[in-house]
Amino acid sequence: MQSRIGLLFGSFNPIHTGHLILANFMASHTDLDAVWLVVSPQSPFKAEQELLPERNRYNLVQLAIAGNERLRAIDIEFSMPKPSYTIDTLDLLRAQYPDQQFVLLMGEDNLVGLPKWKHVDRILAEVSIYVYPRSGTAILPSIPAQAHIIEAPLLNLSATFIRKCIREGKSIRYLVPENVEEEIIRKGYWQ
Repeated sequence: MQSRIGLLFGSFNPIHTGHLILANFMASHTDLDAVWLVVSPQSPFKAEQELLPERNRYNLVQLAIAGNERLRAIDIEFSMPKPSYTIDTLDLLRAQYPDQQFVLLMGEDNLVGLPKWKHVDRILAEVSIYVYPRSGTAILPSIPAQAHIIEAPLLNLSATFIRKCIREGKSIRYLVPENVEEEIIRKGYWQ
């Protein structure tokens, strides 16, 4: 029987408590067996400003999820052409892990832009999508049949805010895991 794996894509610049609460909630409170955090080198929809090198962000994710057997960091997109597209990543993951059934995890804000995604028709035909609430996003009047709204905890926290705190010399305690905070300080990230 195939395991159901939720895929949470992101730049994780840096990974923070909101990402972790969401990933753990999806892995523990839905029919998913695990959640893989797919560290994206560069999103086709985001500028590369302030983006920590991909390997450093991946290492921070690994630190953040250490000890949680239901969460896994994935760097599959690092060897793919940039920017990476979800459908291409899905194709590669399915080729490498044929015993897994993948489910996309996305915020309501991303669902709005879904029609602009590369090969969205294939995505909608081939995978389920679990949609979680995002602050400031109105409930959509219509959603694809493959999309299932999950009432996950809503935490209004962003990596942009955390980077701003770091630049201003303000505490990021509890915004990121303690070991991630220590690594950010030790390496001088975003300072």
